[in-house]
Amino acid sequence: MDLSTTTLSSKHELLRDLLKQVSRLFYTTLVVVPANVRDQVGLAYLFARAADTIADTELIDRPRRLGFLNRLREQFVRESIDWTEVRAIQEVVGPLQQDSAERILLERLDECFRLFLDFSSDDRQRIQRLMITLTQGMDMDLSVFPGASVADLTALKTPDDLDRYTYHVAGCVGEFWTDLMCAHRKALANWNIQQMSDVGVRFGKGLQLTNIVKDIAHDLKNGRCYIPEMMLDEAGLKPHDLLQQTNLPRFRPVLRKLIRLAVEHLDQGWLYTMAIPRYETRLRLACMWPILSAGESLKLVMNSPDLLNPAVKVKIPRSKVYQIVGMTTGTAACAYAGTAYWGHLRKQIV
Repeated sequence: MDLSTTTLSSKHELLRDLLKQVSRLFYTTLVVVPANVRDQVGLAYLFARAADTIADTELIDRPRRLGFLNRLREQFVRESIDWTEVRAIQEVVGPLQQDSAERILLERLDECFRLFLDFSSDDRQRIQRLMITLTQGMDMDLSVFPGASVADLTALKTPDDLDRYTYHVAGCVGEFWTDLMCAHRKALANWNIQQMSDVGVRFGKGLQLTNIVKDIAHDLKNGRCYIPEMMLDEAGLKPHDLLQQTNLPRFRPVLRKLIRLAVEHLDQGWLYTMAIPRYETRLRLACMWPILSAGESLKLVMNSPDLLNPAVKVKIPRSKVYQIVGMTTGTAACAYAGTAYWGHLRKQIV
């Protein structure tokens, strides 16, 4: 289909159709985002997912993956899209995807870029800045971690490395979100964009730290230790020691430090959420849900006796997700009810 001849509503339909094919879960949660920023958020997600797919395609060696990732990033640096490069990514990386959603996304990557060109110049620049930063984080993953198995297990070196990584893969999303919402939602027109972007960065870092401690065993199995060696040294541990479940008691002091840091970041995320006027209910809910879900996940991490067992997945049950959605939606994102929930939850974590 020639997107240049389709109507604006048809293009919205194309984007929604693609989102449903790639991630029905994300498409469902995207509904809570206000309508006039929904397409920008949705397309940014698709580009990020495409970059992540390139980075994770193990049938292509790391140097070539880095090359394809750079070719994708170049489309957000250049003044115009190089359609030859886009087609090269589609033709080489697309057919290698075993997951049908990933394959469909890369097959339709050119459509994503045509939709991107229909956005305003300011919104294109916001997505460009986001994608340049996100792909730098993916570069870091591919460069720091040389393999994909326990035999190649490598760790980040310092807490600063971890902080930089969490910024590139999640904190920058807080900047994108803040800039986008301030530009399109009148209720946020008086926000100090730089100040609130800094708070948004911490919000994103808290969510990423939650993922790191929750998925530690899975990442170790794949040769990646995001727990800095410097922190492990303080506990007399090496990255390979975390492969033994019996070392969980020795690891817990390090784990508590990381969880405490995650909660401190999420506290900033909660302040960010409460700064959104109550009548912007959709925006509040879009921020409340990930914070409260992360809190429930951190509580499980703190209490899990099998955290270092890759066969056991630390994941909050769907019933808990429904509880969070029901409580926050039923109270119309009420600050009092939500803050009481978060306060009670965080006391069970730290």
